[in-house]
This record gives sequence, C-alpha cells and structure tokens, in this order.
Amino acid sequence: MKKAIVYGASGLVGSYILETLLNNTNYEQIIIVVRKEINIQHPKLKTIIGDFNSLPEVVKDIEVDEVFISLGTTKKKTPDEKLYYQIDHDYPVLAAKLAKANGAKAVFLVSAIGANAKSSIFYTRTKGETEQDIIKQNFDHTYIFRPSMILGDRKESRPIEKVFIGIFKFVNRLFMGGMSKYKGIEARDIAKSMVNSSDKPSEKVKILHWEEMTNLLK
Repeated sequence: MKKAIVYGASGLVGSYILETLLNNTNYEQIIIVVRKEINIQHPKLKTIIGDFNSLPEVVKDIEVDEVFISLGTTKKKTPDEKLYYQIDHDYPVLAAKLAKANGAKAVFLVSAIGANAKSSIFYTRTKGETEQDIIKQNFDHTYIFRPSMILGDRKESRPIEKVFIGIFKFVNRLFMGGMSKYKGIEARDIAKSMVNSSDKPSEKVKILHWEEMTNLLK
C-alpha cells in the first residue's frame, strides 16, 4: 500500500489524477496540496492548504512514496512572466524536491509537447527547464508526460481553446506514425496513464507522448 502526494488536484488533469488514485486499491492515502478546499470527501484523502511560499512548512515530515505534479497556468491568467515561471517551474521543482526529501521514490510530471530547455519560446523553454530540474532531483523513477492538446471540459472559460479542441477531435485521425505525438488526448486518459505507469515503473527517466500514454490504457 502506497502513499502519494498530488499537486494541481483542482485542475483538469489533476482532478482526474486524484479521482484515479482514490479508486486505486494500491494506495492507502492520497495527499493533496491546494490553495483552498475542493469539497471532496474520501476516507483515503488528506487535504493540505498551502501555496508556493508555505509549502516547505506545510508538507514537512509528510512521508510519501510518489509525487504526481500537474501544475501550470496560462499567459491570459498570468501575464507576468516572473509569476508565470514561478507557477510553471519553481513550484513543480520545489514540490518534487520536498517529496524526495520525504521519501518519494518516483515522480510523475505533466509537461507539454515540444518542451525544450534551449528553446527561444518562453513556454516551451519553461516546460523544458522544469523537466530538466526535476530530473536533476535524481528520483529512482522520473516519468514525464508530454501531451499535445488536452481534451476535456475545464471549469474556467477558454473559448479559443474550445475551438482548437473541436478541431483536434476532427483531425486526430490524420496524425499517423511519427506525427501521432501531436494527437489530442483526453485529460482523464493522461491521468490514467500516469497512475498505471506507477504500478511497476522500470526506467530511471522516461518521456511519454500520445502513443506511450495510450498504450498504458490497454
């Protein structure tokens, strides 16, 4: 029986990670760190209220086996690049570092297709630097999930994104072979693939795109 800590449980992918973990008999306790209560009650669930600044204190001495990270923002929501970087890079890296200190052997991170620490594009560079710095934490297992378009209904309104989701659902079948990594994928499937990969992780560092994620659903 394992204990896992989840960051980003109030988001689209994170909410499915939480749901999947709570329904998985391999876990005895799921800990979430959120800024405010998310009104979910479950015998296995422990909710911690905290943010980037309070994190070292609120998770102090909380032992876990694994950490699931699905944190991120958008330019529209966070136009300030310094704050954006804190949310998309600093917070995930700190969460991973603290989980490792508390005994975690494996980290499962939601990143994005095209992540590249050397990119000239702020978004892909930030994702790449996040991946790079979490790999440096030297977990026994680091699994990084790089979806293209994430499909699903978000709580907040993103009209332009909804248009693209509609397009991706139509053109998904056109992405074949090496282009399959650009296929859109349902948020619930990303979450399931993450939890399924935690069953028997075998690689030190693994990058997963659409094909690898969907193979974990079989």
